[in-house]
Amino acid sequence: MSRKYVNSICAELPGAELSDPWGGGHDAWKVGGKMFACVGSVGDGVSVKTPDIETAQMLIDAGVGIKAAYFHRSWVRLPWFTDFEELRHRLESSYDIIRASLPKKVQATLTDRI
Repeated sequence: MSRKYVNSICAELPGAELSDPWGGGHDAWKVGGKMFACVGSVGDGVSVKTPDIETAQMLIDAGVGIKAAYFHRSWVRLPWFTDFEELRHRLESSYDIIRASLPKKVQATLTDRI
């Protein structure tokens, strides 16, 4: 897995936009202005949102992810050696969680995923 692979998945998601809000080479993917994935400037993995703190802890306990520094406890960082399918699933799930939290008017402007 790499930053390029993560960016290619995120770029496919409706309304997803790439930014570098803190400068220094971060890749922060947002939908409706809210972040759903972030690759830090060091680039040793990608941080994603999970449905809740319990899911994040389960992923950490299972060795799938680690605590995402500087993020809420419902976020985990997936290291580069994460399985490709697991990574895609977690990125799309994070996107879906954030998208669902957007106002209905904003959600209506986004096309549906196939």
